[in-house]
Amino acid sequence: MAALPGLHALVRPVSASLADCELTHLARTPIDVARAAAQHADQLRALRALGVTVHQVPAADDLPDAVFIEDTAVVLDEIAIVTRPGAPARRAETAAVAEALAPFRPLRTMEAPATLDGGDVLRVGRTLYVGRSLRTNEAGVTAFAELTAPFGYRVEPVEFTGCLHLKTAVTAVADGVLLLNPAWVSAARFSGSDWLAVDPAEPFAGNALRVGDAVLHGSAYPKTRARLEARGIRVVPVPADELAKAEGGVTCCSLIFEVAG
Repeated sequence: MAALPGLHALVRPVSASLADCELTHLARTPIDVARAAAQHADQLRALRALGVTVHQVPAADDLPDAVFIEDTAVVLDEIAIVTRPGAPARRAETAAVAEALAPFRPLRTMEAPATLDGGDVLRVGRTLYVGRSLRTNEAGVTAFAELTAPFGYRVEPVEFTGCLHLKTAVTAVADGVLLLNPAWVSAARFSGSDWLAVDPAEPFAGNALRVGDAVLHGSAYPKTRARLEARGIRVVPVPADELAKAEGGVTCCSLIFEVAG
């Protein structure tokens, strides 16, 4: 049966081994897996309330970071690119995600020596900004550009600092509007886009998940939420602070894409 038109999301449950997650910028602190799972469930309820059809990829308790499904693929209008995550321990996550994506998009797969995490890819129209990071290498940027060019996309590499992925520092929150932390990424890099700075007291607040005319945003960032709302952006606050201990944000926990009618 063909999927119903509208927004769809692939998600994956929180792994029992989440506390053994990969960490790059944060010190390891105790993670309450049950609380993280409850926060994940709250995010899924918010997606469904916004009209998103949610599809669960099978749990993988032996893969600590599996809940952060965004890093395993980039879903565009025409194709889905199965990535090769920068952390070797995460590469086993991609097979099940590829199987779940196959009914929705033709698949392309990245090969060694390329590495790329989906969290480093920000789409603005037909431009794909790709963060150079510890997880996304130069070969990954090049391979991604080669895979997407036939469909009319332009890849622009972006330098950033202070966080794991590009979309920790900057995300799209409305047509032509970005939310970003100017201490971590330069707004000048995104020519043609308007931008809104996070509150300086909330450096991790640049991560927001656009869903239609709303954005999911971490409830731990009320000052930045007020700035978004002052710009007329509808904000749906969701708890994410336990998942944040594993360097995850609200974009990390889903792959959202549209199915045409």
